[in-house]
Amino acid sequence: MLRDEMITVFGGSGFIGRYAVRALVRAGYRVRVATRLPHTAIDLKPMGSVGQIQLVQANVRHKASIERAIEGASAVINLTGILAQSGRQTFRSVQAQGAQSIAQAAKAAGITRFVQISAIGADADSKSAYAQTKAAGEKAVMDAIPTATILRPSIVFGDEDSFFNRFAQMALYTPALPLIGGGKTVFQPVWAGDVGAAVLAALENPAAQGKAYELGGPARYSFKDLLQYITATIRRPRLLVPVPWLAAYGIGFAGEIAGALPFVPTVLTRDQVTLLKTDNVVAEGAPGLADLGISPASVEAIVPSYLYRFRQGGQFAPAE
Repeated sequence: MLRDEMITVFGGSGFIGRYAVRALVRAGYRVRVATRLPHTAIDLKPMGSVGQIQLVQANVRHKASIERAIEGASAVINLTGILAQSGRQTFRSVQAQGAQSIAQAAKAAGITRFVQISAIGADADSKSAYAQTKAAGEKAVMDAIPTATILRPSIVFGDEDSFFNRFAQMALYTPALPLIGGGKTVFQPVWAGDVGAAVLAALENPAAQGKAYELGGPARYSFKDLLQYITATIRRPRLLVPVPWLAAYGIGFAGEIAGALPFVPTVLTRDQVTLLKTDNVVAEGAPGLADLGISPASVEAIVPSYLYRFRQGGQFAPAE
């Protein structure tokens, strides 16, 4: 049954945003997706019934557009974030100042239900600009709306992810894959569908207000473990070559230069190398998915359902 309640989602057209929007729609909410380029998010419409999903133009650097997007909403969800800087889209402008602008606009509108998507590793004292600005965004949100809920996922996987898909794609064209820093960094990957469910749970559960949750899947893996799993899943054995940190920074610098060119995706940046120096797992004793009533899906249960396309023969590859 459709509820007479509007939720505004900033960044709803992105990877995690699509799962969050789907969860909200299935729960009956009307959803207003605030995005810089509404015409690129038309495919969200079929997720809901006629009129259930609205697309509006908004830019986190423009206060008036934020205010228009929030008007009439009963809650706000902020999923805006970037993995690499490009032009005017910097970590500070999007993840720190953008979060602050959205939270302040929500406060001015009298909104007390607010969900902020951050990241495990958010730390004001980190050497990574990504982690610093994630922490700054959290602080700005909590300063404006103390009842907000912070969600910090580990690396997120799903059909459109930029981790499993990226390395599977690389395996198509190279005989070797890089083990940055020796591949010892540990991750706790979480399915995007579970992150979307966490957004809904945080929105609806009063006990979640004012709290931060770290979201990780049921298992931990080293970077090497994950690359081995990817190559085994797509049935393309590859040599895994350890890359020392100093060399990784050189690759990251080259990646930044290449990424500055039009239509060239950024493969790796120096800031991402810095992030890889720290394990990305749920802290001991931190509230997590279980506290939101969610039993997380495993990598093994989800990833093969979309990595099959990187196998020779794709969906027609013979069964093992």
